[in-house]
Amino acid sequence: MEININCDLGEKSKFHSIENDPELLSIVNSANIACGYHAGDEQTMEKTIEISKKNGVSIGAHPSFKDPENFGRKRINLSPSDVSNLIIEQYDILQKIASKQEQNVTHIKPHGALNNMACEDFDLANTIAKTINSINKDIIFLVPTGSQMEIAAKKLDMKIACEIFADRNYEDDGNLVSRSKEHALITNPDIAKKHVLKMVQNQALNCFSGKQIPCKIDSVCIHGDNKSSLDTAKSIRENLAENGLELKALNKMKKFL
Repeated sequence: MEININCDLGEKSKFHSIENDPELLSIVNSANIACGYHAGDEQTMEKTIEISKKNGVSIGAHPSFKDPENFGRKRINLSPSDVSNLIIEQYDILQKIASKQEQNVTHIKPHGALNNMACEDFDLANTIAKTINSINKDIIFLVPTGSQMEIAAKKLDMKIACEIFADRNYEDDGNLVSRSKEHALITNPDIAKKHVLKMVQNQALNCFSGKQIPCKIDSVCIHGDNKSSLDTAKSIRENLAENGLELKALNKMKKFL
C-alpha cells in the first residue's frame, strides 16, 4: 500500500521559522510551499524548491488569503472571481520560480482560513476546485478527507489526494478539535506515530472519543511549526515504512500515473 507524507514549508514570516525546513525535506515526500501571500518570499521559494528537487520531494502551491499580518488565519469573505484569482496568482508565482529549476507544481493545497472555510462551504470548495481544474487537469488537489473540497473535486472527476493530520485530534463529526481546546494537538511523537498508523491501516479517522469514521487516506500531513515536528516526522516515517507502507511523492503514486 502506498502512502504520502506532506508538510507545509517555506513559511518564512514573523510567525514562523523555516530553520527545520531542510531537515523536514529529507523526511517528507511532498512540500506545500507558501507563495508569499501569507508567508514566504521569492528567495525562500527558490531554496525550498532546490532542496525538494534534490530530495525527490514533489512540490505544491499552498495558496492563502492575502493576509500576512494574520498568517492567512483570518476568515475573509471574497467573491468567487476573487478567490479564483487568488489561486491562479499564487500558482503562477510558484510555477514561474519552479520553471527556472526545471520543476513543476504538481499539487495544490489551500492554507489556513481559506482551507478551513472551504472544508465547510461547498460553494467555496467548488470555486477552488474549478479553478485548479482550469489551470491544469493533471494537478492533484490535496484536501482534508471527508471535506467539502473532496466532494467538490469528485464531482469534477479531479485527481484528489485525501489527507489526515498527524498531530491533531478529531471530533466525532470528523472535524479537527479546535486549537482552543487542550487536547487539540498531539505533541508526543510516539502517540502520533500510533495514531497515524492506525488511521492509515484502517482507512478511518481516529476520533478523540474512540469513535472511528471510515474515509479515504492517501496522505499524512505533518505541521512544521510545532516543537516536536522533526521527531514526529521521523517517527511517523519510520513506523509507516516498518509496517510495510510504501512512501511516495504525490505525483509518483500509482493512482495518479
